[in-house]
Parts: sequence; structure tokens; C-alpha cells
Amino acid sequence: MKKFHAYRCSICQTTFEPEDIFYACPHDGGNVDILLDYDSLRKLPLVELVTQSRDFSIWRYLPLLPVSDPGFEKTPLHAVGWTPVYESIALSQQSGLERLWIKDDGRNPTASYKDRASAVVVARAAEVNAEIVVTASTGNAGAALAGMAAACGQKAIIFAPKTAPQAKIAQLLVFGARVILVDGNYDQAFDLSLQASQEFGWYCRNTGYNPFTAEGKKTAAFEIWEQLIVSNKDVSEKLCVFVSVGDGNIISGIHKGFKDLKELGLIDSLPRIFGVQSEGSAAIANAFEEKSEEIKPVHATTLADSISVDLPRDGLRAVRAATQTHGAFIKVSDQEILSAIGKLGKAGVFSEPAGATAYAGVLKASSEGIIQADDPVVCVITGSGLKDVKAAMQAVPEAPVIEPSMAALKKII
Repeated sequence: MKKFHAYRCSICQTTFEPEDIFYACPHDGGNVDILLDYDSLRKLPLVELVTQSRDFSIWRYLPLLPVSDPGFEKTPLHAVGWTPVYESIALSQQSGLERLWIKDDGRNPTASYKDRASAVVVARAAEVNAEIVVTASTGNAGAALAGMAAACGQKAIIFAPKTAPQAKIAQLLVFGARVILVDGNYDQAFDLSLQASQEFGWYCRNTGYNPFTAEGKKTAAFEIWEQLIVSNKDVSEKLCVFVSVGDGNIISGIHKGFKDLKELGLIDSLPRIFGVQSEGSAAIANAFEEKSEEIKPVHATTLADSISVDLPRDGLRAVRAATQTHGAFIKVSDQEILSAIGKLGKAGVFSEPAGATAYAGVLKASSEGIIQADDPVVCVITGSGLKDVKAAMQAVPEAPVIEPSMAALKKII
């Protein structure tokens, strides 16, 4: 069975053969979707194949992925995904919701959601015999690529803004990738990496630009289906999924995952999908508010570096993820993001600013009546707080320093 049926442009809807190795649509530059061979998949006992798998990673969904298993079972490649879903009484009380789950993707091998995309891209790179895989990143996508590439001996080159958090740069270097720091922002690093891939023939992982990134990111939708919906049919009818948005590729990937499930008859309706952006980097939210699919660039200024983007590269599909599911886009301030870090921490979840952005959106949506108290909600936390300790320290009060004596202790207790 072919792993996928075709590529299809999100703008002009032109389809292309699976044998074509390309990125964006050659006609209009639109992002392309990968169409699975749904007719063949419907003939398989998919529920049994998935739920009976003993591979607790994204590769349990291999029939629904457009790549072959890259192997390396005893490496981090087979530890990506199947991240935990927590139900917290404390967070439910904070948010005023009866049923709230936190899906913590900070538990991935390199501590972010981006491992999902990089694992699939590395598998695709092997299929097309790519010598070098390159990407631009503010840190997480690069760390994910570096880690997944290291797991299977793939050469990787990462372009990152020199302002990226040091914890993220450290990951890139430790994993053995060649790191090139750019004296500019993410968008400039993206453009340079794209030019380099075209000039040198490198396989480009760039978010959104490479259609296989969304195919990796859609696996969270499969996990939400298996972890919550399969055993709670009532959840599927009103489920709301919240996720932070920068380039737009995670939200479009989650949307694609749920669309695949519906196409295959595994769910009856799509969950409502909500994208959350910082007010300082809200190009997609702006388009949603204007009821437009035209993404106008902004000058991004937010402490949430993972979602700080001037011109989102998957903005069109990100807008559609909300509009086509009757969801919405929500803007939150950097102060609300910092507050959300602290609130998540009190429930035992340590999130970087980009991940906490999603929970800040949940709180705002609940307080403003965008969602109702009885709506079941999944909030996706996309990265660990260890990615950006400097931001985490801004979210909490300073610890007191005392002399090592009981007298000094009693003064502050």
C-alpha cells in the first residue's frame, strides 16, 4: 500500500503525485497537504491496530503516517509522543471548567512538541536519501531536529537567532548539530536557511514549508482521540482543544489529524480548535478577527520566543483550523502568559512561555464566555519550562536568602 495518495495545495487545490519531492506549491507558493490513501486505510481494522500496539510513541499510528518506520527502536526516535494527559482539580477550579485536561508535550525527548515533526521529517529524509537536513528555529524545532538526527546518525544544520535562549542553543550543540547563529530574528534565519537549502541541495525541515512537519504534529490529535475520546464518547461532541500559535504549523497539524480521523470514520465531528497568540505576535489572530485568510506580517515582540514570528509560514491553514471547526483565535498579554506559568506550576506542570500561552487562552476564553463551564477542554503545553529558565524566574517571586540559623528562619516564616 502506498503511504500517501497525493499532495494538495491549500490555495489552488492542485494535486501532485507522491513521487514529486518538493515543499510548497510550485504555482502559488501555498503550503501543501499530504493526502493519505483513505480508501485503502478504511479496509484496515485501524482501532484494533492502534489500541493494541505496544509501541507507546507516535509510531503506534504508523498506518496513518505518510512515512515508513525509520527503525532505531531503542533510541529517542521511538520515545516521541504518547505524552501524558493530566486532569487537575486545581486547574479546573482556576479556570471555572468542569473538565480540563493538560496534555504535556514538554515530556518529549527534547522537551517540546517539535519532536513529533522532526521524527517524521527524519524518517522522510532517509526515504529520499538526504545527506543533510537543515532548519531555522528559535530553539525548539532545532533541538528536536538535532536530537532526532543524532538518534539515527543523520547530519543536521540549524540556523537560529543569536537571541535564542541559551538552554535551547545548548541542546543543539550537545546533540551534535552544526549550529549557525544569525544576527537577526527568526524570519531572517528562516529565509537564510531556505536559500541555503536551495543552493546546496539540503533537505529542508522548515516549519510549514515542509509538508511532513504537519504530519508529525497531527499525531497529538490521534493521542487525544485515543486517550480521551475512544473511552468517553460524550467528550467528542463538545471537545475544545487549545494550543499556542506562532508559525501556525502545530494548530494546522492538529486540525489535519482530526480531519484524518473523521475521513476514516473514527470520529463523528471535529473538536473546536482554539489558537492562542501573544498580543505581541498576533498576525494569525489579527487575520481571524478580520475574517480574512490574508496573513499580514507584524513586528513580533513577545517574551514567548517559540511563538515570536513576524510572518507566520502556515498562517492560512492555521486560520482555517479555527474557522472550519467553529473555534477561535485568542490574544493574551505577556503578563498573562507569565501568570499562566505560575498557575500551571501550582498544578505540577512546568511550562515555557509558549506552552503557558495556551493555558492563558483557556483562562481568558472561560472568563469571557467563549467556552462554557461544561465544555470539555484539552490544553496542549508545547514545551518544558527548562527551555527558558529566565522567563520562568520572571513568573515567580524571588526566593529569600537567609543566614543558616533558626533565628533568621523564624523572621520569614
